[in-house]
Amino acid sequence: QVQLVESGGGLVQSGGSLRVSCAASGIILRLYSMGWYRQPPGKQRELVAVITSGNSTNYADSVKGRFTISRDNAKNTVYLQMNSLKPEDTAVYYCNAHYSRILQNYWGQGTQVTVSS
Repeated sequence: QVQLVESGGGLVQSGGSLRVSCAASGIILRLYSMGWYRQPPGKQRELVAVITSGNSTNYADSVKGRFTISRDNAKNTVYLQMNSLKPEDTAVYYCNAHYSRILQNYWGQGTQVTVSS
């Protein structure tokens, strides 16, 4: 059974930092592209950052230079370091695992990040 469990969300003041983690079980993490998505209140889910199995990264323009995605395949865990947080970063953050070769796609349950002004 595949599980993605996010943790590390919370309340932070504007300008602060948080690191959210995604612990994966039931998959071989190194084979998957891993992504962080977020869904602000009343809005659609959007891509924040992705890291491929080859460790290439890509970021949404809104978070470039502030957020960093990384992975530790030995720990089966993906991280999102968020610095210089803004109130508009407030959202539920979701972890995604994607392996296109065998059409597998998994989601975590999400973790709330709230940035106060």
